[in-house]
Amino acid sequence: MNTFINWMNQNFTPKMNKITRNVWVSSIQDAIMAILPLILVGSLITLISILNNYFSRMPDFSPISTFSFGLISIFIALLTPYFIMEKKKKNDRKIISGLTGVSLFLMLLMPKLTSDGGITFKLERFGGNGMFVALFVGLIVGLVMYLFSKFSFFKNSSSLPDFIIVWFDTIIPITLLLFCGWLFTFQMHLDLYDLILKVFQPISFIAQSFTGFVLITFIGIFLYSFGISAWVLYPIMYPVWLEGIRANAKALAHGLHPHNIHTFETLMAWVWVGGMGTTLPLVLMMLFFAKSNQLKAIGKVTIIPGIFNINEPCIFGAPVAFNPILMVPMWLNGLIIPAITYIVLNLGWVTIPAKLFQLWYMPVGISTFLVNSDVRGMILLVIVMVVSWLIWFPFFKVYDLQQLKTEQEQ
Repeated sequence: MNTFINWMNQNFTPKMNKITRNVWVSSIQDAIMAILPLILVGSLITLISILNNYFSRMPDFSPISTFSFGLISIFIALLTPYFIMEKKKKNDRKIISGLTGVSLFLMLLMPKLTSDGGITFKLERFGGNGMFVALFVGLIVGLVMYLFSKFSFFKNSSSLPDFIIVWFDTIIPITLLLFCGWLFTFQMHLDLYDLILKVFQPISFIAQSFTGFVLITFIGIFLYSFGISAWVLYPIMYPVWLEGIRANAKALAHGLHPHNIHTFETLMAWVWVGGMGTTLPLVLMMLFFAKSNQLKAIGKVTIIPGIFNINEPCIFGAPVAFNPILMVPMWLNGLIIPAITYIVLNLGWVTIPAKLFQLWYMPVGISTFLVNSDVRGMILLVIVMVVSWLIWFPFFKVYDLQQLKTEQEQ
């Protein structure tokens, strides 16, 4: 075990961190991070909408969600090339690159132009449903703009202002990108939006399966146990989560049953109890049952963050990361808890979440109830806590006695 951990620490982890810091991956991560407040606004509107069940005269706040969460794809199309240019040290081109991303994205939505000068879009293409397309557009625009940034019509000794030089030097890449969009959309009448979604559809299909749900969740927790942020998976998984919850909401609105289990709401409600790896039971053990002074202290420090699903203090304070004893139960939680959750939701014993609710920092239990207002979901939460407790406990006892012995020797 120690040999494996040393290999992970010296070889695997540095390589994964290198991927995370890669310009193209980190630009997507930064773009997603930048729009999180807008996603959270949509979650707040979902929370407020619960009051409509009790106060019939409340106004309809859904347009706020429509013009925040409902437009995230266009924000991604703008921010991705913007951050690529920023990280490539091409700050004089990052704004025009972002605007070009928006322009090309809108063109690929197959808008309908009318003879009286009107234009019509399908609103659903601006939301989570279009994130894969927005990411594709953002990366293409970022790549083309960066490649052309190496070419200039002017010499370094030119007396022209820098912004004028940028104007002329970006004309060719902008024209090339928009010409391609015009060619495919308005001349060939090819719905690239639909085509790109079909290319990425297998990812969503795999992620929504039992195997995909368990395996992807485990990979995130496995990486986290080595101190690698799960953000490395977010460029792929966030579009899957948002499209999944959007499809569930659409199905519910049409009187159908939601079917996408792999959403952020599901993970937050039953899988990441106390944070990734279901660490709240471990925190409770350290707080109430630890005999070593170190784990008692860690329990006192981490209980409040743990209740609010923040477990970095526990992961790096206990520590769980790079700890041969506590990493194993964390991995087991990463396999068993998602499996139980998927089976229960798939059998219809608990309602599958169908409303955007990404307020992950809500206290454990409250967040579980709010994702679907199903009392049975609270029963599932109790089952998850008990199972996770049984997984953590023997390993916790071994580690606690080990720490106690060390303290006594010192």
